[in-house]
Amino acid sequence: MKCRLADVDLAYDIAGASHNPTLLLVHGFPHDRSTWAPQMRALSASYQCVTVDLRGFGESSAAPPYSMDQYADDMAALLDAIGVRRAVVAGLSMGGYIAFALWRRHADRVHGFVLADTRAGADTEAAIERRRQSIAQLHTAGVEAAAASLIANQLGATTRERHPELEPMLLATVRRASEDGLAGALDAMIARPDSTDTMATISVPTLILVGDEDTISPPAEAQRIRAMVAGSRMDVIRGAGHVSNLERPAAFNAVVSEWAAAVFDPAQAH
Repeated sequence: MKCRLADVDLAYDIAGASHNPTLLLVHGFPHDRSTWAPQMRALSASYQCVTVDLRGFGESSAAPPYSMDQYADDMAALLDAIGVRRAVVAGLSMGGYIAFALWRRHADRVHGFVLADTRAGADTEAAIERRRQSIAQLHTAGVEAAAASLIANQLGATTRERHPELEPMLLATVRRASEDGLAGALDAMIARPDSTDTMATISVPTLILVGDEDTISPPAEAQRIRAMVAGSRMDVIRGAGHVSNLERPAAFNAVVSEWAAAVFDPAQAH
């Protein structure tokens, strides 16, 4: 399905009954909504699951501006379009940065957070330089040439050994993105604010998940968020890297289901 917002067409999918609590799943960089397929299948029995391609990714159109604030505004507008007042927002990696922006700008739309393989701090100088090199490669050589480097180190060692089919799957998500969308997201991540101070303001139930083999946003970063968000819970997904929901979907889904059942009253979550 597609939703026309003010300046962009967003592609999205919905699975599950509309009377159930809504779980909005926000993908990471440089992925698209297809990476949430295991969650759509498993969690839609209890939740109305919504996945969306961010502007410039997947089947959504590419239109500036690209910023964490704009992505967050897009998510709020999508919730408006599908008639959802509040959602549990699950953000992986860059999706976590968008979740933080959504909290700053639209806190009344958030019923809870699942923060997966993400970090609160801004980019280091080294990370900024790597992103600038990726932007240059995209503009000089194109998406196809840059694809492999954009997903480098995202999968854990266990996944690369046991599930080699996931690497070409991630490569396919990069190839579906537009050059402008990828470069715009990289610029947006460089420019994103440090969200450390935001963590102490989060007052909704929060689950923090991280793969124990994640070298991009390692468990220490998840632990930092856990220490700052009052009442939050942290779980480590064994044998997973930076895309823990895709690498160990059964473990990821089990933790989310258990946590959500314990903290949410379904009658008040929609």
